[in-house]
Amino acid sequence: IVGLGNPGKEYEMTRHNSGFCVLDAIAEECRVDIAQKKFKALIANTRIGSESVLLMKPQTFMNLSGNAVGAAAKFYKLAPAQVLVLYDDIALAPGKLRIRPSGSAGGHNGIKNIIAHLGTQDFPRIKIGTGAPGEGGDMIDWVIGVPSQAERKVLVESFRRAIDAAECIIEHGCQKAMNDFN
Repeated sequence: IVGLGNPGKEYEMTRHNSGFCVLDAIAEECRVDIAQKKFKALIANTRIGSESVLLMKPQTFMNLSGNAVGAAAKFYKLAPAQVLVLYDDIALAPGKLRIRPSGSAGGHNGIKNIIAHLGTQDFPRIKIGTGAPGEGGDMIDWVIGVPSQAERKVLVESFRRAIDAAECIIEHGCQKAMNDFN
């Protein structure tokens, strides 16, 4: 499971780090620390249900996330369908989730880079809605901005659902997760 985000304190609570936030919550639930450095990422091994799972937070900044994901997939001989990616999506309202077994990058540079490194867009993903800035708002400032208190509450609730969706994908497959969480 790969959570996308940007490393560094200044990005911790930003919309763009939604993937990191969900992954941190999964790690907390599994009682592991995502602290081992490998593949240009912070990683931890755990179990979800009966499956052995690698949790990964690329430390290459969002636009180069594929470097870490591609290296880990190659090392563990993982098929792209075995790589689940969690990330923010401005096209979805805050709090909404969208699960897909594959698809284009949709303008998300982190996903574009992962597609380039895996050589396919056929890997499951959970998109976490963060909304977009209002008319005339700057997109970069929006995604690396910190959500308001009210918006943060909605996002945290969606993080809990994203954890449940990830567990569902691992235990029952993407189709069931799509039926239950989209």
